[in-house]
Amino acid sequence: MSSMPYSRSDRLVAASGAGHNAVPDLRSWLRKLAATDRLAIARPGVSLIDQLAAIGKRLEHTSAVLFPAPKGHSIPVVSNIFTDRNWVAESIGVPPGQLLTRFQDAVRNRLPWIEVDNAPAQEVVHKEVDLLRQLPIPKHNELDSGPYITAALLISRNPKTGIQNVSIHRCQVSGSDRIGVLILPRHTRHYFDMAEQAGEALDIALVVGVHPACILASQAIAAVDEDEMEIAGALLGHPIEMVKCKTNDVRVPAHAEIVIEGRILPRVREPEGPFGEFPQYYGPRANREVIQVDAITHRAKPIYHTITGGGMEHLVLGEIPREATLLEHLQRSFPSVRDVRLPRGGTCRYHLVVKMDKTNNGEPKNIIMGAFAGHYDLKQVVVVDMDVDIDDPNEIEWAIATRFQADRDLLVVSGALGSKLDPTTDNGIGAKMGIDATKPVDVDPMVFKRIHVRGEEDVDLTQCLADDAESVAEKILAE
Repeated sequence: MSSMPYSRSDRLVAASGAGHNAVPDLRSWLRKLAATDRLAIARPGVSLIDQLAAIGKRLEHTSAVLFPAPKGHSIPVVSNIFTDRNWVAESIGVPPGQLLTRFQDAVRNRLPWIEVDNAPAQEVVHKEVDLLRQLPIPKHNELDSGPYITAALLISRNPKTGIQNVSIHRCQVSGSDRIGVLILPRHTRHYFDMAEQAGEALDIALVVGVHPACILASQAIAAVDEDEMEIAGALLGHPIEMVKCKTNDVRVPAHAEIVIEGRILPRVREPEGPFGEFPQYYGPRANREVIQVDAITHRAKPIYHTITGGGMEHLVLGEIPREATLLEHLQRSFPSVRDVRLPRGGTCRYHLVVKMDKTNNGEPKNIIMGAFAGHYDLKQVVVVDMDVDIDDPNEIEWAIATRFQADRDLLVVSGALGSKLDPTTDNGIGAKMGIDATKPVDVDPMVFKRIHVRGEEDVDLTQCLADDAESVAEKILAE
């Protein structure tokens, strides 16, 4: 097994540490959103085909949305559980400025999960499966090939060791008990290749409706055979309780809302796609792997979580773990690196901005090369100085405009592996670009001295502006 048992005293010690301000589960997070006017409630009867996603999309920058009774189903659906990085920080109980540090610490100090015998996730068991009848699975973007399961953790096991991996994949419902799945060349693919070479199916589970920390942890850029549920436990400050599936040996979060148990079939490929993806384009239709569903288990009154492909929630949930992992990766070799961002304009995947405390000319280019080695998705890296606000796209553009020269500060790498979902690549093969937008070391300080109005930050507008502004303006302008 991937995790050693924890004693009660161990759990109490862990729980008293970092993460103690986190909400305890998905339902608690939704209650917190409702109490702070961040949870919109839709009217009953919303169609699962397009309409549910359309409502969620309109509210994705401001509110989570709960659909109490979508058309044809009694199981409620929730979307938009995160709209920005501040919500992510709040869900795990840390200030926004400590978010990446908190995630880094959880990756370094993982907390093994514990196994339990009984679980809310298995209060109801369906051995006869009809996915679209039993679960409210929406169709999201206009040209999606049909209903997709988009917010499920796909948990698989190393066929030789039993160590588990957690990830998220797009899952097309293609039959009453059949799911087409896109598996990119990472850890789930590695486990499936091992099973398929032996002529065996890979046992898996799709887990819907989990604590936000579990979703965040699933997106960590971890090494193969590093169980992301241990990162989730560290984020929360206590071990995740896991339970064995009813039809296979996969362990799943005991407090999940819904679990779909199944197997990825060997030497079977069927059409999947198109599907709206994070680059804001459709991932193409192709023959892909197939999951045979063996059972569905869920709480007595479950909640179904869905994510609209390419929407804000999709971007935010991928943004934070990748930033933290890339920051950890860079700081191992470059202590001058202080912070990183994956900006929304770069789909929170393709563009990276790195803030550094520069002491050596040339080091930004080393940082750029190190960043490209950190994740194959990256296609552009911009390195800026400490005085640049990397949360402000205008600041980043200003740094490029005033501190970068293309013939001196541009690094281009041709023929490198990137994202296969990037339509500009040749099956994932494309170019990468690095931009050094930092000031030279030992230059005359006045050359790059930013202008500043003395006292701007101390101005109290309540003391400086007239209370009767409209009448004053009317009087002056009338003269």
